[in-house]
Amino acid sequence: MENQEETKENHTIEEQTSSEAKTEAQDAAQQEDLTEASAEELLKKLEEANARAEEHLDRLLRTQAELENQRKRAERDIENAHKYALEKFVNELLAVKDSLELGIQAARGESVDAEKILEGTELTDKMLTQVLQKFGVEEINPQGEKFDPELHQAMSMQPSDEFPANTVMQVVQKGYTLNGRLIRPAMVIVSQGKGD
Repeated sequence: MENQEETKENHTIEEQTSSEAKTEAQDAAQQEDLTEASAEELLKKLEEANARAEEHLDRLLRTQAELENQRKRAERDIENAHKYALEKFVNELLAVKDSLELGIQAARGESVDAEKILEGTELTDKMLTQVLQKFGVEEINPQGEKFDPELHQAMSMQPSDEFPANTVMQVVQKGYTLNGRLIRPAMVIVSQGKGD
């Protein structure tokens, strides 16, 4: 009887071992299927991530190239602005130069008419004044005005019965402003007032 019981126990143990082996084999097969599926999914996700990374890198490189082109274009524009800023001004001045050259030719001619030379010179001066005004250059001619140290430079002071004290009695050299900014002060002689 002991034998029978031992045989039953062995048989039961064998069944359990066999059952456990089958379960483990099934689990291993399922695990292998999951691993293969997971590997495929991971490979697919990796490829998608690589594609997105390449797209982002391409965008970044294009943006950098665009910024570099804009920087170069801006530098070129600034350089051209500096080079050719005076182009319009120079074009306007060329007419004045032409007028001066015509005046010089007329003065060297056989029959020199001083009145015509004077008239031509006055017209040339008027042209030059108009060109300067067109570009924001204003003349400072303070004859008879109160002395202003911001715009005038006193060369000397003289007593005067005609002009009150601190008044410009003579302009030696006119001054100029460019768009309201002083370029050159007027050189003046200022009255001290009545002389004793």
